[in-house]
Amino acid sequence: MTRRIVLAVLALVAAVLGVVAVPLGVITTSQDMRAFRNEAVVSAATVVNVAEERLDDGVHGSSLGRTVRQLGRGGDQVVVLDRTGRQVIGTAARPAVTKAQLARAVASGKPVSYQNDDRLVVVAPVHHDTGSGIVGIVVLGRPTSAVDHQAALLWGMIAAIATAGLLAAALVAIGLARWVSKPLSRLEVAAQELGEGQLSTRAPADTGPSEVRQLAANFNSMAARLEALVSGHQATVADVSHQLRTPLAALRLRLDLLAQDSNAAAAAELAGAQDEIARLSRLVNGMLAVARAENIATAQVNLQLDTVIRTRVAAWLPAADERDVRLAADAERVWARMGEGHLEQILDNLIANALDVLPAGGAIWITGREVGDRAQIIVADNGPGMSQQQQKVAFRRFATSNGGGTGLGLAIVDRLTVASGGTAALSDTSGGGLTVTIDLPLARRERGQRRGIHLTSGATAPSDTGGQQRRQRRAGRLAEPSSRPPDHD
Repeated sequence: MTRRIVLAVLALVAAVLGVVAVPLGVITTSQDMRAFRNEAVVSAATVVNVAEERLDDGVHGSSLGRTVRQLGRGGDQVVVLDRTGRQVIGTAARPAVTKAQLARAVASGKPVSYQNDDRLVVVAPVHHDTGSGIVGIVVLGRPTSAVDHQAALLWGMIAAIATAGLLAAALVAIGLARWVSKPLSRLEVAAQELGEGQLSTRAPADTGPSEVRQLAANFNSMAARLEALVSGHQATVADVSHQLRTPLAALRLRLDLLAQDSNAAAAAELAGAQDEIARLSRLVNGMLAVARAENIATAQVNLQLDTVIRTRVAAWLPAADERDVRLAADAERVWARMGEGHLEQILDNLIANALDVLPAGGAIWITGREVGDRAQIIVADNGPGMSQQQQKVAFRRFATSNGGGTGLGLAIVDRLTVASGGTAALSDTSGGGLTVTIDLPLARRERGQRRGIHLTSGATAPSDTGGQQRRQRRAGRLAEPSSRPPDHD
């Protein structure tokens, strides 16, 4: 912004100087040159007047010599020619003149001037006092160094004034731009921090123009209101989590105790009730996850896609092997910017959904790459896929293709992606199946050549010292295979 303001002011001042100063210099130098030419013509006419009588009578008096010598002392070159072109009198240095120029002056009958290098040459015919013809020619060459020096001084003065004006304008523009742009830059930083989850961020509202101060004050009021709303949502999510999970856990425990002392028929009914409680627990957990994704702002961080993809693929490989599903990944070394932990949740939901619908022998492909100014992750499978109508509503909460699912997996993926400034889209896999494309903002990338990774279900996962099992338990579906019918959430 500072650069644009300074350039705009300098362009305006330069335009004004160009419109005013340049024409003024051109007009002034033209007038000086015209006055210089007139003076040279007058001097030549003086010699013509003195020489007129002498050439007409054939007598060369002393007055003509004095006039020529006087002009010679002033730096002029003068020569007087008779009608045959023979020199009658002149200075030691003769002005350069051609026969064509002499003929032109004789033909016009008037003084003719032209520029010859560093001199202005005037050719003036000498008429007979009776007007019956031309008896001679006066050639006067006057150096233009004086008028050239005067023009150089004028243009130098104009250039100095223009430079001083541009420098003064630049200093004023820089001061004005900094006065305006500095609080705006701080406001921009505060807005970015607020968008990245730092809800306590406030912008300074004590500097800059009154309009900018008022804007900062309004921003601070909005940030305070937003912080209060998000804090209230966080408290609500925490309360709901505690109030719903605890009764469900207690109910499941009581059903387990009843099943131990019940006959076979009652035990079967209790097992069905336990399955419904488990489904309700998954539903509650999914609703809480969606609520967190929608209401809780998470600080944005830079993360390396291939590292996160490699970690999640390694965590899900045992579950893929158990279902005889091939899990493969091929990712470039690309940096993206999103909420901390969001990409792990997105990949977990997508892989879990794909594993639930794929039969034995199926495959899941995960790719990560840079496309333009975005980081792109593609999770594709060769399962039953979705119809076009199902794809249109798949990101809505509770939208599922089977009554046994919660319909929250893809909703969580969409909310987390949007919260990180990205987009999620569904499409058909070539040959059958579903493809999920995640576009994320591109972050700062490490220097060096990109490296690709390739993991398959036969690859060896990196040692995690128990961390892989903990991630599997958090995924929820790795501890035991899901008993519900497969569907895409």
